[in-house]
Amino acid sequence: MRVAVSDDAATLQVRLTPNASRDGIESWRVDAAGQSHLAARVRAIPEKGKANAALIALLAKQLAIPKRDIDVIRGATSRLKTVRIAAEGPEQARLVAQLEAFADERKPD
Repeated sequence: MRVAVSDDAATLQVRLTPNASRDGIESWRVDAAGQSHLAARVRAIPEKGKANAALIALLAKQLAIPKRDIDVIRGATSRLKTVRIAAEGPEQARLVAQLEAFADERKPD
């Protein structure tokens, strides 16, 4: 499972590319160590938390939840971040399903 759940939150790894040409969530990817992460891009620069704020805004918009429910809990100055999304019960199930639905990166044939 790419999204870890607890009683009151869902947690996932995000690899953020700042200074991109557009904002967007790309796909689930697997790194060399076999760890899954969601690849995302933001136009914001990685300075004074601007890229992290843009990531939170992007996730909030994509998931239709308030920004206050999303926190970068690890990796604030790194490309690989751990993101916590506060949610319980049916709302948590909806968010996890929505996150898991982002396409996997496909290798060209």
